[in-house]
Amino acid sequence: QVQLVESGGGLVQAGGSLRLSCAASGRTFSAMGWFRQAPGKEREFVAAISWDGLTTDYEDSVKGRFTISRNNAKDTVYLQMNSLKPEDTAVYYCAATSGLVQRIPTYYNYWGQGTQVTVSS
Repeated sequence: QVQLVESGGGLVQAGGSLRLSCAASGRTFSAMGWFRQAPGKEREFVAAISWDGLTTDYEDSVKGRFTISRNNAKDTVYLQMNSLKPEDTAVYYCAATSGLVQRIPTYYNYWGQGTQVTVSS
């Protein structure tokens, strides 16, 4: 049974940092990504990483602040979030695919349950 389990969300003040983790089980995935969804908005791409970690992609608003990484020995992908802003507040979802790095949510076959990130001003 394939599972993606996120952790690390919480409440932080603007300018603070959080590190999200996503542990995968059941199979090995190629590309993995992070998406987020704020209330009343569509789910949007945040970052993605290839299996070997050599290819990464970031949404423009998080470039220079967020870093995606993975540890294949632990089947875990991370999202280090620094200099957080109130507009980063959302439920963050981990996603996985057997394909390449992509920004389109429907390209990903498996999703975690989400973890809430709240940034106060």
